[in-house]
Amino acid sequence: MRYTWLDEYLLNKRGVTKDLQADWNWVRYKIGDKMFAAVCLDEEDKPYYINLKLEVAEGEFLRSQYEDIVPGYYSNKQHWNSVKPDGAVPDELLKDLLDKSYRLVLLGFPKKRQREILGLSCCGAECDKCSLYGQCKGCNVAAGKVFHMQKGRVCRIYACAVGKHKYANCAGCGQMPCEIWKATKDPSMTQEEFEKDLEKRVANLREATLTIEKS
Repeated sequence: MRYTWLDEYLLNKRGVTKDLQADWNWVRYKIGDKMFAAVCLDEEDKPYYINLKLEVAEGEFLRSQYEDIVPGYYSNKQHWNSVKPDGAVPDELLKDLLDKSYRLVLLGFPKKRQREILGLSCCGAECDKCSLYGQCKGCNVAAGKVFHMQKGRVCRIYACAVGKHKYANCAGCGQMPCEIWKATKDPSMTQEEFEKDLEKRVANLREATLTIEKS
């Protein structure tokens, strides 16, 4: 297979696991418990198709443009497409298609589950890396009523993104990071530390999924 980067590229995405479906001899890449890509192997364990999911219209268009993209092998042929592993589909195009498949499957989960799968709060914080994780249940479990808020009060970021705008996370907002983010500075941080924290949270959300649409 000419796309030797594929395994590392997919496993570097947040929430992705892989397994072998032994009956079919498919290496499956999954987010949550759902497959978004697969490498189909023959009896000699050589790849013969890369399966991925696309919007119906885009899949039909690409199949008309590339002879190496065909209707999904052993899959729903409207939603799934198969790319020949030694064909002429450009690497950057295949990466883009895999990104879209990942996002399509991710968006099929409820918004709270999306955040749990990604391991992020709505503002891009990684709860399990916080020193208070355990004492604080985390944004997703506590529905925004995290340790630094007054009892019964919801974090302003969570209230805006999840409560008001119905986003899965702040990546759906073109103003990220907004003034609400900047008003929630941890007083124990220096301004430089806080700026780095903002940059990291923005990067987390953009790395996970560039845009999460409003419901």
